[in-house]
Amino acid sequence: MAPGLLKDELRAEHADDVLETVAEYAKQVPKADETGYVIPDTYLGARRPIKVLVIGFGAAAINIVHAIGQRKDNNVVIQCYEKNDEVGGTWYENKYPGCACDIPAVNYMFSWHSKPDWTSYYATSQEILGYFKDIVEKHGMQQYVKLRHAVSGAWWNGETGKWRIKIVPDGNQDAAFYDEGEVLINATGVLNNWKWPAVPGVEKFQNKVHSAAWDDSVDLDDKVVGIIGNGSSAVQIIPAIFPRIKKIISYQRSSTWITAGFAQKYAGENGANFNYTEDQKKEFAADPAKYLEYRKLVEEELNQRFKFIINGSAEQAEALAYARLEMGRKLQGREDLISKMVPTNYAVGCRRPTPGNGYLECLTNQEKCEVTFAPIKEITEEGIVTTDGVLRKVDVLVCATGFDVSFRPRYPIVGQGSIDLRDAWKEQPYTYLSATVPDFPNYFMINGPFGPYGHGSILPVIEIITRYLERFVEKLQTENVKSFAPKMDAVEDFRRHRELFLKRTAWSSPCRSWFKGGKVDGPIMMWPGSRLHFFEAMAKPRYEDYNWEYRDTNRFSYFGNGFSQREVDGSDISWYINGV
Repeated sequence: MAPGLLKDELRAEHADDVLETVAEYAKQVPKADETGYVIPDTYLGARRPIKVLVIGFGAAAINIVHAIGQRKDNNVVIQCYEKNDEVGGTWYENKYPGCACDIPAVNYMFSWHSKPDWTSYYATSQEILGYFKDIVEKHGMQQYVKLRHAVSGAWWNGETGKWRIKIVPDGNQDAAFYDEGEVLINATGVLNNWKWPAVPGVEKFQNKVHSAAWDDSVDLDDKVVGIIGNGSSAVQIIPAIFPRIKKIISYQRSSTWITAGFAQKYAGENGANFNYTEDQKKEFAADPAKYLEYRKLVEEELNQRFKFIINGSAEQAEALAYARLEMGRKLQGREDLISKMVPTNYAVGCRRPTPGNGYLECLTNQEKCEVTFAPIKEITEEGIVTTDGVLRKVDVLVCATGFDVSFRPRYPIVGQGSIDLRDAWKEQPYTYLSATVPDFPNYFMINGPFGPYGHGSILPVIEIITRYLERFVEKLQTENVKSFAPKMDAVEDFRRHRELFLKRTAWSSPCRSWFKGGKVDGPIMMWPGSRLHFFEAMAKPRYEDYNWEYRDTNRFSYFGNGFSQREVDGSDISWYINGV
């Protein structure tokens, strides 16, 4: 009962005495205990305000903004910094001819933003980029990102419990500034730091282009084009430019599996791409339930694909037999190509299988294509010299040589004890479940080392990891946590289990893959199981695997003043009573 009611309405004779007595009771309450601990005047469940810093603004950052930044009740401010001119990450950077996703478009979507009108079964990079730009515009996400702002360093401050990052706008070091936040999320992914091939003289040849930094001004019409590499970029580029060029010289240093696209049951003939009809698009838009059913059928076949990764499985034998037959057929029995291109010493899936629609057919065209497997000795002003002493002159050089896939950051990220992640991961990376790193508090990675990248769409993976980190952000806010970082012994147990399990997979075969840091014998940076296995493992955080530091001397300080946030924010305060 409020004092005003006691005096004005009840007009109690001893109202003043009662108030004085109550005030005296309050004075007798101790302010602190013998350790100096003081109960904070906060409510249980209240979210303290924090700031989350995000590096990058591709698919991962877009999902983080949607899940965390755009919630109106979580007291979180999100600021993203993107080095590029536009949003979209890898789909903005990769725009080479023929660039497309090897996952069916209907499943390369976020669960919260459907697109029923994809042009084709496998979407082009331009259409995927358009999808992400459409999301940013329709959901008003522009306010959360600063474009042309590159992060050049990050440092953890153990006293304040915050990350301090340095940002360079428009490449202008003089205009560099700093930002601070309680949580740092690295959402740059791995396939974004492209590099020229490590070949002597590469700088001498002027008319060259990298697949990950494509320059449309390079004239390919009626030119002799040399292409280094036989990974997914080269496999897509060659058939895309083949009608325009005079001749292609393909430089390949290793064999690779070129197979029909994933989820081929629903693809075109022999796994080929196809365009959706206008009637199909209209039907998908008009009947979301039917569209969802179709998407689930395609996704279910994608998820079945993990079985052929297991060594000795019937599915592996079937995939191997199919891939051999298909490559032999498409290479038209050319033994000179089959003997070099079809792998004999590693399993299907050791490298991510590439659909390669039209690629093998181009290589068999002896008038317009020459394939050489001789190692490259050097690059001159005129062309490429191989170790057999042959100089092949080219007009244009295309380097489809991939990325730096070491996962090491290209700028300092400094955690506890002044540990720089670049030094910590110099030999090989180590993580807790691909998401966090010991001695780097309040630091998350989206698509870090040892995630489930071997099959299926990456977007559901991003959504699952975002839900995982969202629980930590809430715990940080509501339980007065200053910092958290995984325990090293948990990371070591994850390593031991992972490495033993991965010996039973195709990835342990002697192939060169970005799954293994671009090396034949590199550490396998994959999850020890299927995508579904990953989803379920990450559904409930194992908080016991983390070290926790609190902002107060008492871990229960978040209990606060004895009242729940529900009691002051208008929530249902009898929520625990449910109907039968």
